[in-house]
Amino acid sequence: MPSTNSLGNYSSNWQKLCLVLSLAWPAIIENSLQTLVGFVDTLFVSKLGLIEVSAIGITQTILQVYFAVFMAIGVGSTSLIAKAIGANDIQKAQTVAKQSVLLSVWIGVIFGIVTLFVAEPLLRAFGAESSVLEQGVIYLRFVAVPSIVISLMFGLGSLLRGAGDTVSPMKAGIWMNVIHLVLDYIFIFGLGPIPELGVTGAAIATVLSRIVGIILLWKHLQKSKTNIGKGWSKGWKSDRSILKTIAHISTPAAIERLIMRFGQVLYFGVILSLGTYTFAAHQIAGNIESFSYLPGYGFAIAVATLVGQSLGAKKIKDAWQYGWIATGICAVIMGLLGIFEFFGGGWCAQFFTTDTSVIQQVELALKIDAFKEIPLAIVLVLTGALNGAGDTKGPMISTTIGIWVVRFVGVYVLAIWLGWGLPGVWVAILLDNVLRAIFLGLRFSLTRLSKT
Repeated sequence: MPSTNSLGNYSSNWQKLCLVLSLAWPAIIENSLQTLVGFVDTLFVSKLGLIEVSAIGITQTILQVYFAVFMAIGVGSTSLIAKAIGANDIQKAQTVAKQSVLLSVWIGVIFGIVTLFVAEPLLRAFGAESSVLEQGVIYLRFVAVPSIVISLMFGLGSLLRGAGDTVSPMKAGIWMNVIHLVLDYIFIFGLGPIPELGVTGAAIATVLSRIVGIILLWKHLQKSKTNIGKGWSKGWKSDRSILKTIAHISTPAAIERLIMRFGQVLYFGVILSLGTYTFAAHQIAGNIESFSYLPGYGFAIAVATLVGQSLGAKKIKDAWQYGWIATGICAVIMGLLGIFEFFGGGWCAQFFTTDTSVIQQVELALKIDAFKEIPLAIVLVLTGALNGAGDTKGPMISTTIGIWVVRFVGVYVLAIWLGWGLPGVWVAILLDNVLRAIFLGLRFSLTRLSKT
């Protein structure tokens, strides 16, 4: 049987670099489009009023917790699919794919039922004021009761990426995002016989576009050259062994993402105590630097696939090389973005506010953040490499220590106790990423990948 994996006969580092880039660029484009659509979505909703913006904003905070769980299932699925494809064991890849879909359906249904009954208490727990509660409950129930749609979207995409196909999720993402924007405008503001639905319209547009995304991803799976989408008419009985393995890999990944989310909420409270204008400056700086994450996410997806497939093919040295090649090129790209942040941060801030004091704070924060870009590249890519190898405990440990000890304690000590203010916050974030980069670098270098 001919090989169905992405590895081919790439012996030189240059060939490996080209393969990494070929898998990374579609993922970068896909993530960039999602970020762009998020901005446009917020722009549409902002025309309705601040209450609507707040309602969707706090709901998105809750949905990030849902996403963390669904994405974690994808981490386990990607690793197992990649290893099976690397070993040229298509039957196992097909079995893992079906079990992953089953798990996504079950988890999605459970989250949907829970949301139906606890939407309002959840929003209250996250601090929703009475003025935004009604709109928030409507949006959360419309979007999250059909959580099966979200879980399947993440799950099907992870199967394709594990098989080495990052182009198909990108294509599906393009169509999904374009449809989302069109439906957003129609349902939010009304068009022809369709009335203006406001927040409800935004929710309907989101769900319908995700359903389109699922259909497209399903079709791509059926046509996959790896044949992982073949033979799906039977064999849907649950396999405890495979489900247990997926859970074993996915659970630490879910914990890592939840620790990150809740840690952010915690240290955001400390930043709020610095004052409204300082918090606004922090949020603006965060929005600007969020674009620098996109290359890291793209290379993390690429390297997870290549490391997993290399280990499946028993090419341990190749797995190690792919990890460091991807880390190196991503560090260069994000380092260049850091230079732009250092010199252009103040200019970017002017698009968000005209307040001179806020602009100055944003500019200083981004100058500090510029030095974080290379460590951040190492953190993101090596997390992907370790996830691809099936080691999700390492990233979980680094995130736990980094967020809850280094970052939270650092923000309090530097920003509050020493009185550094916002610069202290960003120095703490820098230290967090530097220490995590060192930890993950050692973890990837010293871990016996053949044992993961």
